[in-house]
Amino acid sequence: MKLSVIVPCYNESKNIPLILDRFKAVIRDDVELVLVNNGSNDDSEEVMDKLLPKYSFARTVKVEVNQGYGYGILAGLRAAKGEFLAWTHADMQTDPQDVIKGLYLIERAKQPEQAFVKGNRQERPLVENIFTWGMGFFETIYLGFPLNDINAQPNIFHRSFFELWVDPPYDFALDLYAFYMARRHKLEVVRFPVLFKARIHGHSHWNVGWSGKWKFIKRTLDFSFKLKKRLKQ
Repeated sequence: MKLSVIVPCYNESKNIPLILDRFKAVIRDDVELVLVNNGSNDDSEEVMDKLLPKYSFARTVKVEVNQGYGYGILAGLRAAKGEFLAWTHADMQTDPQDVIKGLYLIERAKQPEQAFVKGNRQERPLVENIFTWGMGFFETIYLGFPLNDINAQPNIFHRSFFELWVDPPYDFALDLYAFYMARRHKLEVVRFPVLFKARIHGHSHWNVGWSGKWKFIKRTLDFSFKLKKRLKQ
């Protein structure tokens, strides 16, 4: 198996059929899709049980109790079979085809095992771009590495890079952690443009107005402080 794609699903029952159909249209024979039922309390489990037998490239990992976005991704990564690993969101704001584009990019890298491929979001609202730029600017200055558009999807890397991770966070700071670790270990960071579309179904579990953004900022800053403190030890 060349690539395992992890998609954490928390109450995404309406998006799951769309995810499976879109991946079916673009997937390669050497790619598996791992849908993580990340402690959903809607009918996601029933939808997965009904649909997955129809998609030979897909399987599921179940997390009994939701412990965060990052926890779900980590559960999928640990169960993955691929030489390369990836994750993207279940909200369909990033096209599954972008994962396949990213796979081709990492395969063409000078040293694929030492590459980290990450999307770079395009055509976003001005306010969202300002928020993203501000967070990236702070993390770049504070942690000492270029870290822009931290939460862009997808993320693709070799399994050996994942094996270097120590105590990764269980929440949305996982995107920052992976990006930071790639910079720290001097991986070749390859960015490529991805369109960031509006959600078709459901709603964001963090981007829900300024109060949601502030909570996200606070959690990210708290993790950044802990990360830098750990580096000094």
